[in-house]
Amino acid sequence: MNVLIVGCGKLGIRIAGILDHYGHIVSVLDEDEDKLQRLEATGFDGLLIAGMPMDMEVLRNAGVEACDAVAVVTADDNLNITVSQIAKEFFNVKNVVTRITDPAREAV
Repeated sequence: MNVLIVGCGKLGIRIAGILDHYGHIVSVLDEDEDKLQRLEATGFDGLLIAGMPMDMEVLRNAGVEACDAVAVVTADDNLNITVSQIAKEFFNVKNVVTRITDPAREAV
């Protein structure tokens, strides 16, 4: 399975490591290059992309158009919701999982 993970915090690193371990094709996108370097230091074998996740060209460069699934797991609910909607509506990704920390936004 080809998976894009947006967000390279603790959760993103954990998901990327598990999927990579099981042989999936994994790309990780984050604005912060330092976070990506932490993942790289773990032996992660996937693609690492630094850039703004809401930028359509950055998402294309991360391979969103060929993804079977996208997991958007940054610490910013607004960013997560927006990027998830972009993945679903503009790039037609069927399987999108979004991290939402504010219970009032779960319905979005």
